[in-house]
Amino acid sequence: MRRIFFFTVVLGLQLIGLRGYSQWKTYIISPKGDTLNCVDGKDLKQGRWVNHFDEVRGEPGYEEEGVYKDSKKEGTWRIYDLMGDLTGVEYYRWGMKDGAQQYFGMNGSLLREENWRAMNPDKQYDTVQVALVDKLDSYKTVVVKNEGAAIKDGTWKFYNPATGMVDHTEVYTLGKLEKPGASSATTAAANAPQTAAKPKEVLEFEKKAGKKGKKYQDGSTY
Repeated sequence: MRRIFFFTVVLGLQLIGLRGYSQWKTYIISPKGDTLNCVDGKDLKQGRWVNHFDEVRGEPGYEEEGVYKDSKKEGTWRIYDLMGDLTGVEYYRWGMKDGAQQYFGMNGSLLREENWRAMNPDKQYDTVQVALVDKLDSYKTVVVKNEGAAIKDGTWKFYNPATGMVDHTEVYTLGKLEKPGASSATTAAANAPQTAAKPKEVLEFEKKAGKKGKKYQDGSTY
């Protein structure tokens, strides 16, 4: 009786497992026992996936992992090089990049930050609120035609891999480059103290007084 009971329980568990997998047309089992890379009866990718890409024509290979919903990427996806180091973190909505994306170099140093806006595929046109570049906390309503792809929207930052500092930035509004970024060297030069130009009246007075080219005290400190 005990053996009959044992085999009945085992058979029941197997049937439950088969019933769980029967909804998938194809899938794989990870070394940890997780069900990955599922394709349903409609040939749509579902759930957790790991994609592997070999090196092609000099471009390095990589792996990416995340979640598919009806063959569209959804939520957070992580990118790794073939050595297993994290090289990117992306966020998707409706199968398109949406919000902040980050990309890393050696030793985990941040190389680039991007910002994207995904468009609702159910709408031919979408109405969005856009921040005004020249007015703080001010917005305008813009009607955008859906071209079926994500668009650049927000601040993009590019980092110097040697220093980790921001090298330059770019600001986009619904795909339009609003503010081309200056390099850190240009920004530093622009922020350096500048000697104010002398008023015309002062120059004329110095000329008449015969002091042109002589040193004088202008209130600055040394």
